[in-house]
Amino acid sequence: MPETPRLNPFQRLKVLILGNALNPADRNSFHSISLIAFFAWVGLGADGLSSSSYGPENAFLALKEHPHLGIFVALATILTIFVISASYSQIIELFPTGGGGYLVASKLLNPTMGMICGCALLIDYILTLTISVAAGADAILSFLPADWYRYKLEATLLGIVLLSVLNLRGAKESIMVLLPVFIVFLITHAFIIMYALLMHAGDIPALIQSTAQDTHQSMSELGWVGMFLLIMRSYSMGGSTYTGIEAVSNGLPILREPKVQTGKRTMIYMSTSLAFTVFGLMVAYLLYDVSPEAGKTLNAVLFEKATAAWGPKMGTLFVQISLFSEAAILFAAAQAGFMGGPRVLANMSLDHWYPTKFTLLSDRLVSQNGIILMGAAAVVMVALSGGSVEFLSVLYVITVFITFVLSQLGMVRHWATTRRREDKWKRKLAVNGLGLGMCIFILAAVTFLKFNEGGWLALVLTGVLVAIAMFVKRHYSNTAKMLKRMDNLVQAAQSSHTGAISKIVKGDGHAHRADDPIPEPKFDPKARTAVMLVSGFNGLGLHTLFSIIRLFGGIYKNFVFVEIGLIDAGLYKGSDEVDNLQAHVKKQLDGYVEFIRRHGYYGEGVSALSHDVVEGSANLAPKIMERFPQSVFFMGQLVFPEESFLSRLFHNNVVFAVQRRLYHLGIPFIIMPVRVKMRV
Repeated sequence: MPETPRLNPFQRLKVLILGNALNPADRNSFHSISLIAFFAWVGLGADGLSSSSYGPENAFLALKEHPHLGIFVALATILTIFVISASYSQIIELFPTGGGGYLVASKLLNPTMGMICGCALLIDYILTLTISVAAGADAILSFLPADWYRYKLEATLLGIVLLSVLNLRGAKESIMVLLPVFIVFLITHAFIIMYALLMHAGDIPALIQSTAQDTHQSMSELGWVGMFLLIMRSYSMGGSTYTGIEAVSNGLPILREPKVQTGKRTMIYMSTSLAFTVFGLMVAYLLYDVSPEAGKTLNAVLFEKATAAWGPKMGTLFVQISLFSEAAILFAAAQAGFMGGPRVLANMSLDHWYPTKFTLLSDRLVSQNGIILMGAAAVVMVALSGGSVEFLSVLYVITVFITFVLSQLGMVRHWATTRRREDKWKRKLAVNGLGLGMCIFILAAVTFLKFNEGGWLALVLTGVLVAIAMFVKRHYSNTAKMLKRMDNLVQAAQSSHTGAISKIVKGDGHAHRADDPIPEPKFDPKARTAVMLVSGFNGLGLHTLFSIIRLFGGIYKNFVFVEIGLIDAGLYKGSDEVDNLQAHVKKQLDGYVEFIRRHGYYGEGVSALSHDVVEGSANLAPKIMERFPQSVFFMGQLVFPEESFLSRLFHNNVVFAVQRRLYHLGIPFIIMPVRVKMRV
């Protein structure tokens, strides 16, 4: 048996905290980290369900002295939950590989609108994480000694750090930790709602009569228009209730196959549980005549009144368990930020709206850079806001509904333009059209009513991310134009004539002209070998190859081309994608091998799949040295006129990391510069 490599102390600590590395080429790896509908409900649906901790309260308090109008608000809220959920179920069907609002707006509207949607969605997920942990800290500290409240900021920051570590281990591991408290929340809240309804079953007729009287009184005091506006104001103030519904469509890639069915089932679980909880709490507020009390949430007041007849010990214990589970599910809701945010960031990075390093996965097959960025942004947001849930919720609702509006608009446009090819297009158009109208109203109302209370900041933050994305996109577009000119070499290299190449490769005559006889390449393991690390059959790789031939002439008789198939967030969506990547890498290497053999050199292609180019290269290099002892490794590197922080940020510069790693192994490595004539 092969000896297991010994780990240094840092590696052992990493394994202890994050767990063992997963093999991306193993079909069981994706199965082990993917989620069935129930776990997805916990990890993704908790975001929506946790909003019942503050959404119904915001709507109820907005009614002020007309609380019985809350019945109409609750019914409108239930309708909105199911309409938006049905809309996103249609998005899941149309985009089975995931992407959520960003992909919908990009494909069905235009890339720029998709970018705006993605920027709002990134802020949404940062706020999901921030507000969930801050609200959870409030809930925990509410039943602890009052002196402890001064540590709220520290408790919130600690919660973010701990959740970051859990998510670096993998989505499934973090969800398994939070599963018990999620179940406790469901049991306690479902119990208190059913208990309230059963214990006050005889009061239901009186509640209906009180609602009718309050409606007539409101109409006489405010008029039809005034009463309608009050209901609509309450309805819009409860907009945070719907946050998190989009998380399932964004997190579709991590769901268990068949993804569409799993996603739609998760959406049903989430919408049903949320609608039941919201409506039940609103009714229970009325049945127990709940009113605000200093230092307590309406849910806390409700639980205390409902359990008042149980005795001090039993009632207090139930309230504490309920509030603790409420805090815990808020922490669980933060999972949506860690799971959805890095996924959206990775998708935008694949389209070059943000630096491409955010597409990379760690050896636990999670978006490590994305998780770290989300955690750091949440820490900054907590520090700037002081952890104020009221302030953060305003930003939260606005950014969420920006994404809702753009997503629904894209779907409406799709059904309208494909109506001749789509079955039941009228029903689908009606669902998304109704969702669009609801979302526009809530976005406009909250932005107008809360503009001076944080609404402006939500728009500014979204605008800042949009400006950054446009700057990054312009840089990558300029780089792509230059590389496209380099890629003209690919067509020449694939040509059956070598005359075009001989004009480029000049030196000691070892680049054969079109009329030269090409010798049959022979394998000689003792001959000097140039091992070239490539990233596809492209202009950069060919420039590097031509430079080797031009500078070193006939020194090298063998050429080995090595490519590490990078498992990133755009590709790792299942075992079939891994197989496709392997086939693609082999095809790219075959291009180099065929080209070099046509010119009389012996060539081979070697490939591997890895989450990291450096790690994959370091694993392959010793094996190549065994087969070709006289090897020197080469890799091309783009060189910009002026080295800057931005050039290092936008381009991974992995060549230097590979060089350091191979030097440590005692393997010679040469970097071939490829100059880029453009500004960074």
